[in-house]
Amino acid sequence: MAKLVVLTQSMAGRSYDLATERTTVGRVEDNAFQIEEPSVSSRHCEILLRGGDIVIKDLNSTNGTFINGEKVSEGVLKPGQTLRLGNVELKLDAPGAPAAPASAPAYSASAPATPPASAPKKEPVKAPSGGLTPEQLETGGSRGFDTTKDFTKKKTSKAMYIWIAVGVALVIIIILILVVLANVKGGPATT
Repeated sequence: MAKLVVLTQSMAGRSYDLATERTTVGRVEDNAFQIEEPSVSSRHCEILLRGGDIVIKDLNSTNGTFINGEKVSEGVLKPGQTLRLGNVELKLDAPGAPAAPASAPAYSASAPATPPASAPKKEPVKAPSGGLTPEQLETGGSRGFDTTKDFTKKKTSKAMYIWIAVGVALVIIIILILVVLANVKGGPATT
C-alpha cells in the first residue's frame, strides 16, 4: 500500500497510508491527513487514487502544492518523488513500485505535453508565516494573489458573539441601576 512519509524535520517519521480513493490534506482536523503547520492551508490539497496513479490536486492553497519542486494545480505523484505543501515536504513510498528519479518532472494539467528541456525551476521555500522571500522583497514581487477572485468576509468567531452578548447584558444592567436610582431619589412624596 502506498503511503506518504513526512520528511520535514519537525514532523519527521509521520506517515499516512493512502487506503481510500480520496484523501484530503490540510491544517484543520476535519482533513483525513491533518498537518498542523502554519504554511499548510486549512484545506490544502486532495489525493486521488485513479487506477495505478496517485493524483495530487491543489485546493487553491495559499502557499502552493509542489511535486519535485514544480508547482502544480493537479499532477501525478510517483514513488520516490517529493510533495511539498507550504514548507512541509513528504515523499511517496510505495512498496514494490519502481522509484521515480528525483528529477523526473511531474504531470501538470497546465504543462505542455512534452517535458521541458531544462530542469524544472525550484520555488524558494517561504517563511512559515507564508510571507515573501528576500528576493521578492528586493524586486517588489507579489505573493501571487488572484485578483479575479471575489473576496469573502471571514466568518465571525463564537468569541465575538459572546463579547457582544456580555456588552449588551452590561448595558441593560446599567440602565436598570439608573432607573432604580432615579426612582429612589425622585420617589413619591409622603404626607
